[in-house]
Amino acid sequence: MPRYRVKDAAALLGVSDDTLRRWADAGRATFVDEGGRQAIDGLELVRLAETTAAAATQLAPIPAGRESARNRFVGVVTKVVRDAVMAQVELQCGPHRVTSLISRESADELGLEPGVLAVASVKSTNVVIEVPE
Repeated sequence: MPRYRVKDAAALLGVSDDTLRRWADAGRATFVDEGGRQAIDGLELVRLAETTAAAATQLAPIPAGRESARNRFVGVVTKVVRDAVMAQVELQCGPHRVTSLISRESADELGLEPGVLAVASVKSTNVVIEVPE
C-alpha cells in the first residue's frame, strides 16, 4: 500500500500541511510513522478525499437542477479567452483546474469573466487514467 508524506497528501486534498496535521490531532486522519517521518496510508488518504469531496458537494452554493451529469465542480472562473466563435473558460475548483471550450455566445450570455462563481458539469464516455513513473 502506498504511503504519502504529509506535504504530498495535503496537496492532493487541496489543504495545507497544517490543516492535515490538525485533522490528525483531532482524530480525523491517522498517520503511519515510518522512518521518522509522518505519512498517511493510501487508503486513509482515499477516505479523507472522499469525505472532503462529499462535504464540499454539500456546501456547493449552486444547487443542481435535473441533469444526467454527476461530476459537478464548483469553482471560480480564472480566465476567459474569446475569439469570434468560441471561448476557452478556465475554472479553479479547489485543487482542480477545469478548462472548457464553449461557444462565445454561451460565455457572453452566462456573463463569464474572471471572479465569477460557476459550476463545471462533466459527462464523458472517455476518461484517461495514468500512473506517474
